[in-house]
Order: sequence, then structure tokens, then C-alpha cells
Amino acid sequence: MSYDCAIVGGGPAGLNAALVLGRARRSVALFDNNQPRNAVTHASHGFITRDGIQPAEFRRIAYEEVLRYPSVRHWPAEVTDIRRTDHGFTLCTPSGELVQARKLILAAGLKEVFPEIEGLRDFYGKSLFNCPFCDGWELRDQPLAVVSDNPGVFHKTKLLLNWSRDLVVCTNGHDILTAEQREQLAARSIRIVDTPVTAFSGREGLLERVHFADGTHIERSGGFIDPAQLPKACFDEALGYQTANNGGIVTDAMGRTTAAGVYAAGDSAYVMPSQLIFAAASGSKAAMAVLGDLTEEAWRE
Repeated sequence: MSYDCAIVGGGPAGLNAALVLGRARRSVALFDNNQPRNAVTHASHGFITRDGIQPAEFRRIAYEEVLRYPSVRHWPAEVTDIRRTDHGFTLCTPSGELVQARKLILAAGLKEVFPEIEGLRDFYGKSLFNCPFCDGWELRDQPLAVVSDNPGVFHKTKLLLNWSRDLVVCTNGHDILTAEQREQLAARSIRIVDTPVTAFSGREGLLERVHFADGTHIERSGGFIDPAQLPKACFDEALGYQTANNGGIVTDAMGRTTAAGVYAAGDSAYVMPSQLIFAAASGSKAAMAVLGDLTEEAWRE
């Protein structure tokens, strides 16, 4: 069977795209290997009617809604290869199964690459987070560490003042702050530690201390880090779409890439901020673009 659209990725972007296309009576092959980036978090925030929902429960509800539509089929598999054909695309799974589709939405998202700091994974998603908008409320008024080797740490620190005034910026040994930025942080009693971070310690996922290479430590009950984010699936060489310097797929306002018939949504297109509600909205727009293009093609035929 050939599908109207194949969607690679079953996060909020891919699921919402499948919902819109399913409701439009278009056949959809939704590929999802069930490895969401937010699986480590206890709750997701900022999505109206779903604030505080567990990521697994969000997915359960979403799939229940999407698969009500008979034209949507869920393929619980990774896509290992995509090739352009005369009539669209051929997608290949690890088992060698081939699926044909006229249009393609890439929504596999990002993978996080963490700095090598002892104990980090014990606390990430529990008391260490990435996004202030997602988890700032839960850490409000607490003593927090901001650990980053990214120059964007200055902006993130300014944002975090909305939730806590007790902040320590840890540059992890990297020269990422200008002299002017250091002066501005110091004027607001925000301490900067340039010594590399060697470990996080605490109990049951709750941070208590941040340890440094010189043997010192600070008492903190939570914090924010900046893992590097890389595309989870790359098909640019095979399909010919353009990517930006950060690895995101370049799209127009509706999710069309620079390659004919290929669309991108959610974190794959670096839709920021990286939140459920933004990703879902971009999936909806990409699906509308697919439907519009399929409609125009059929009209011309």
C-alpha cells in the first residue's frame, strides 16, 4: 500500500500532524520507535489542559485519539533509510520492510548529548532541567545552579530570575561570559564559578551539592543545564533538504523544506522554545501544508 503521507517521529509534532491528516481522510504511516526525549521527566508543563501530565500518559492519550481515525497506521519502528522515487518516497525499517508514501513529514526531533559530569543523569528530569519555561515553577525560590558551556547562559540566567533570585552560574571551565555580562551578574548578587564541575550529589533524584575540580562544592537544591542537541535522524544527503548551522531543517512558515515533498515539524526544524505546545502546533501546520499540496496536485491532474 502507498500512503498519502509518511511521518517519521511520534512526538507531539508527528502525532498532531497525523491527527490533522487522519481527520482529513488522508492515509498516514506514522513511524515511532518509542524513544521520546522527555521520557526522563516526571511531568510536562505549559500545554493547556495537559499541564503537569506525565509524558507517557500524554503519548497514551495522543495515540488513543490519533488511531481512532482508520486511515492512520502506527508503525512501531525506526526509519533507517529514505529514498526518493518517481511517485514519492520509500522508507525502510530495520527489519527491511519497505513503505511507500507520496509526502514525507520529518518529526523525529532531537537527541541530547550531556557533559561528562558524575551523577548528572541521576538528577536530570527530577531536580536538574533544561527549560526554565517547562520546569522553572517547580524550582521556584530555591537555590539553583545554572551549569552551561553555552554563551546563551547569560540570557537563561536572566530568565531564571523570574523564578528564583538565588542563582550560581557555573561555566564549567569555559570562557562564555563577557566582562560586561560578568559585571551585570555581579551587580545582581549572582555568583559565577569558572572551575569545572566534576559531580552532582544528593539523594533520590534530589540535588544537594555541586562539586568542582578544586575540591570545593556549593549547596544547591536544583538547577538547569544545557545539553548539546543534535538531530535524531538525518536524511539530508539522501533527500537534499537544506539544514541550518545548528542542524535544524530549514522550512518555510508552514513546514515545507527546500526539498520537494518533504516537510519538517517540531524539534527537527528547531521550533523554539522546545515545548510540547510549539511542537504540536508546527505538526499541525505541516499537515495542513501536506493536505494543501496534495489537494492542488489532484486538482491539476
